[in-house]
Amino acid sequence: MKKTILFLFLIITVCSNAQKEINGKIKTEIVTTHELNYALHLPVNTKEKKPLIIFLHGSGEKGADIELVKMHGPFKYLKSNSLDAYVLAPQCPDNEYWDSEVLYQLILKIQKENNIDPNRIYLTGLSMGGWGAWNLAFAHPEMFAALVPIAGFVDRVPMIENCKIASIPIRIFHGLVDDVVDVNYSIAIYKKLKPCNSNIELTIFDDANHDSWTRVYDNKEIYDWMFQQTKK
Repeated sequence: MKKTILFLFLIITVCSNAQKEINGKIKTEIVTTHELNYALHLPVNTKEKKPLIIFLHGSGEKGADIELVKMHGPFKYLKSNSLDAYVLAPQCPDNEYWDSEVLYQLILKIQKENNIDPNRIYLTGLSMGGWGAWNLAFAHPEMFAALVPIAGFVDRVPMIENCKIASIPIRIFHGLVDDVVDVNYSIAIYKKLKPCNSNIELTIFDDANHDSWTRVYDNKEIYDWMFQQTKK
């Protein structure tokens, strides 16, 4: 009889120590402050609506010296050529990477303050800027009339959501022997996009290492192509 009572006591003790589960909910707001330097080139005639080119630099141009963003890309081209467009080159701070929402807010600010054609906004970037351009295009595909990523890493999200930017004309460039960002990133995203995007091309320079951008940005052809694109 005593054994039976002890057994029942043990069952009650074990049940009382069983694991419990609580379902809950939390609502919070996190506010962060970001600051970006930027350079903005203005067209000669600002009374008429003009296109906007957004250029995202690579990791070597981070910091607080705005002249760094003019070393490559459209601003370098503008030193000896002209572009009938606004050209925006933000500068990523040290110890940070391109943030799509911060860039989006900057573009909205520039649109509000200038006479920009909302159907002719073009996005391009090199290396870290190519990565940033991919991410920004996927975050706000409704904004851009063309995308030109050069030597850029591609995150997993663009690989999965590839057809989200099916309506954006795209020109991808990469160096075959790039030892900083593997060319296979550009090949993989091209293969993902090709079935749903009829206006996409991948150019691989057989003799180029990481700098596959100089020959692209120094050539009038890429700007002419961008200016022909209009958001549908």
